[in-house]
Amino acid sequence: MKSLKFYLSLILARAAYTGIKLFSQSSGTSFAGKMVLKFYPQFLKDCPDYIKKDIVTVTGTNGKTTTSGLISHIIETDAYSVIHNLKGANMLTGVANVFALKLHPFARYDFAVIESDEAYLQKLYDYINADYLVVTNLFRDQLDRYGELATTAGFITNAIDKNSNLKLILNADDPLVSTFDKNGNAVYYGFENVEYDCNYQHDSKAPSEVFNCKCGAPLRYEKRFFAQQGHYFCRKCGYKRHVCDYAADVKVYSDFSELKVTHGEEKYAFKVYLSGLYNAYNALAAISFALEAGFSPVTIQDALNTYKSIFGRTEIRDIKGHKALIQLIKNPTGASEVLKTVDLNSNIVIAINDNYADGRDISWLWDSDFEQLAGAQKLVITSGTRANDMATRLKYAGIPQSQIIVEPSIKRAITIAAASHDTDEAITILPSYTALLKIAKMKF
Repeated sequence: MKSLKFYLSLILARAAYTGIKLFSQSSGTSFAGKMVLKFYPQFLKDCPDYIKKDIVTVTGTNGKTTTSGLISHIIETDAYSVIHNLKGANMLTGVANVFALKLHPFARYDFAVIESDEAYLQKLYDYINADYLVVTNLFRDQLDRYGELATTAGFITNAIDKNSNLKLILNADDPLVSTFDKNGNAVYYGFENVEYDCNYQHDSKAPSEVFNCKCGAPLRYEKRFFAQQGHYFCRKCGYKRHVCDYAADVKVYSDFSELKVTHGEEKYAFKVYLSGLYNAYNALAAISFALEAGFSPVTIQDALNTYKSIFGRTEIRDIKGHKALIQLIKNPTGASEVLKTVDLNSNIVIAINDNYADGRDISWLWDSDFEQLAGAQKLVITSGTRANDMATRLKYAGIPQSQIIVEPSIKRAITIAAASHDTDEAITILPSYTALLKIAKMKF
């Protein structure tokens, strides 16, 4: 029998959520969870009893919100119920928040899909034994919070060590992610070939991480798709990329991708309505999980057809009659991949904050390939607490100062971008994390 405190936690969470919505004090993605964990620290330990089938966790530096969103949508498309931290609040308070607001004492969900911050995964596994862990990638991100990549990898390794029965779905193309399997519980996904049929730049001048093999020799590449993602090998000891259980060829178009996936003797074709190779990786991670878990290819494609982007992840909004595409940027690799896809004929707003959740260190702006915007045809408006720093970065990227407007107020910056009476004029908005949260609440 559940502790009385668990049931009281559900009541407390709903009361807290109602209160913050009435007074509009926050987005409501973590506050109720924070209250619940303070009142009953063991709350998350009781939650798995309300999941009938599997608990799926997703982590990685980039793509975890989109990947977990796709997985959740595939499950729902097959008529199962799923509890999911949809809005990307992925620390313990955010996970507790969604469970506390969704659970009912006499009802259970079929699945849980939990996106987890890399550094908090081991803490999450103190309370919850997951059935699956999907790992997307590991890129340099928020050095003031995570440190170097070896530290981040250590967080995930420590989490996996706490759950020996965990089934791992790993990105074989990432030389760090592919080292996480110690017990033979992993399946691997990756791309064999990447082809482009679109007009954006495919090469990036952003610096890539240099990785050494376990033997100490530098890894070499037969194919390198972006950053450290590709087909790597070691000349000294013979270590090389894993053979993929879910191997894919991808053709990337301007706003969708076509994936041909091979699993053993089976071959599947999927169409993904998201832009960029980075989203093709997210889709392949979700597809690999879904096939491994027994979901049919028809269900998967139906889900891909109807998937709606989560806010800020290739999200499209109407702002004063203009089509506005919103893409989160937060680290060098992710930003550089997004910058490849930017419509240079649109008005561009780049909103950079340096709050705790963004990372105080903004040196990543200089490692991101903003040179991709050098051909911008219209306004480039910088905003947020680091609007001036961003404007300086764009100057060195080759954008004429006459095109750059500095407007620290994010709402005013977007209003400037939407000032034209020509509603065919598109807007591209590239915010950091806390800037994105502000934009999500704005009305125009």
